[in-house]
Amino acid sequence: MEILKYAIYRFGTMLMTLLVVSVLVFVIINLPPGDYLSNQIAELQATGQSAGVAKAEFLRKEYALDKPLWQQYMIWMGFLPGPHGFSGMIQGNFGWSFEFDSPVADIVGDSLWLTVLVNLAAVIFVYAVALPLGVLAAARARTWVDYTTAFVGYLGLATPNFLLALILFYYGHRWFDLPIGGLMAPEFEGVPMNWEKVKSILVHLIVPTFVIGTAGASAMMQRLRANMLDELGKPYVETAIAKGMAPSRMLAKYPLRVAFNPFVADIGNLLPSMISGSVLVSVVLGLQTIGPTLLTALKTQDMFLSGFVLMFVALLTLIGTMISDVLLVLLDPRIRYEGRDA
Repeated sequence: MEILKYAIYRFGTMLMTLLVVSVLVFVIINLPPGDYLSNQIAELQATGQSAGVAKAEFLRKEYALDKPLWQQYMIWMGFLPGPHGFSGMIQGNFGWSFEFDSPVADIVGDSLWLTVLVNLAAVIFVYAVALPLGVLAAARARTWVDYTTAFVGYLGLATPNFLLALILFYYGHRWFDLPIGGLMAPEFEGVPMNWEKVKSILVHLIVPTFVIGTAGASAMMQRLRANMLDELGKPYVETAIAKGMAPSRMLAKYPLRVAFNPFVADIGNLLPSMISGSVLVSVVLGLQTIGPTLLTALKTQDMFLSGFVLMFVALLTLIGTMISDVLLVLLDPRIRYEGRDA
């Protein structure tokens, strides 16, 4: 029951933090002078297109952009009624994209789950590669195994993601007949999910997963090796070996469990950092994720679209942080619940 109470407590703090983040996001996207409609109105007035100016002015009133900033925020979130009553983020209305002339929900609908899928695959790749290689490098420190893994790790950190994407783009298609660009074959776009579409997505995921996850796996492998070496030098390890405990069992039961704490804590930062770091990769590989959409929205000051994408990344961060906090409590008995034994 204690872990359930702690999870509920963390969920509550997550909601409060998300509310504060929403204020910061709204303020930040309104910091640059002007907005999409103001810039469009100025451009239309300069060219004498009165009909376009009238439409832009209508949209300003339609989406309450003529109101004070604090009222715009309250209406955007759905805390105050706007021109159409209570219709904001908490009611499921994410606003209108002026750049794409469509509801934000229609623009990001398919790209949201594809973004989560790509980055979830990259996270699994990071842990699947970093955990065994980091442990192996620490267990075989200062041997050819350690030096080889270190070389691979530094190579992964030093190679820019976009360059690695271009290399795999070419050679993956030439040598292994991997598909070029996108996250599915063109004939499956807009088609309901079926087994053939799933297979197409899985094949298309190979290159993006490797490209996006390489740098994260390299950094995590180096940190795990350093933490493991620190633990392996402590007296309790020598005591366990002296008592006849098998080295493999000793590694898994004590040093790895302690050294693994930082990587559980990293869950909260891993997903959003990969999403933000994969924007250029998404453009190079033509991936249907929210990365290119966010880039376009920020360049054109499309406030509702950029605001929603930033809120989505913040939500991923907070969910990941909550999961890592709960897992840390389960993993390490030295970490206490909030308020316990106070």
